[in-house]
Amino acid sequence: MARLPRLVLPGYAHCVVQRGHGGRPVFVDDADRDAYLEALRSHAGDLGVQVLAWALLEERVMLLARPKDATGLSALMQAVGRRYVSAYNRRQGLTGSLWDGRFRCAPVEAGPTLLDLLAWVDGQAANPDHTSAGLRLAGKPDALLTHPPEFWALGNTPFEREAAYKLRLANGPSAAQAAHWMRSALGGWAIGAAPLAANAADKHGERPMHPRAPGRPRKRLAPKIGVPRA
Repeated sequence: MARLPRLVLPGYAHCVVQRGHGGRPVFVDDADRDAYLEALRSHAGDLGVQVLAWALLEERVMLLARPKDATGLSALMQAVGRRYVSAYNRRQGLTGSLWDGRFRCAPVEAGPTLLDLLAWVDGQAANPDHTSAGLRLAGKPDALLTHPPEFWALGNTPFEREAAYKLRLANGPSAAQAAHWMRSALGGWAIGAAPLAANAADKHGERPMHPRAPGRPRKRLAPKIGVPRA
């Protein structure tokens, strides 16, 4: 079966996942994480991509990123990958590819769904400095991090927003919900309701927005035509 084209919708946030090749670590220490974030800072603005959240885990990278056009996200991941992998291999004395293949992504519906995904990515690590949660909760400005309108709407003051967001981080999604989001990101399926899917369908034609039900499609039976009696 041919590989589906990557689903990228300009103006929408996307949940991005990139994993290490063969389960190998992609971050050994905080120096690696600082190098990756510096690469993002160097390229995101020039390529028109807003970074809303990140999680730099031992075996994978997760981002919420909003590209302004259809090519910005791929250009960003390629530029960051070239810069980071080269530096990582030099530091660790390694060679070859770091990633298990191309990055995966899923467009995310704005509103409550995006806010849920924001907290999910920020809550990926117990150490808040391994995600964007540390900066978001501290209220520290950073050239890389963009807070979406959904975050600003959590309260009228920094204290109100921090308290509301901490509650979301503490509660987190159910295991089933988190698994669904990860499957969607890895499979390239839209995360959201019908309006998002309709928008995506307009831009991508026949490319499916969500996984099809398992099994063969049911055959449509031709209607029976009665034979008039003699």
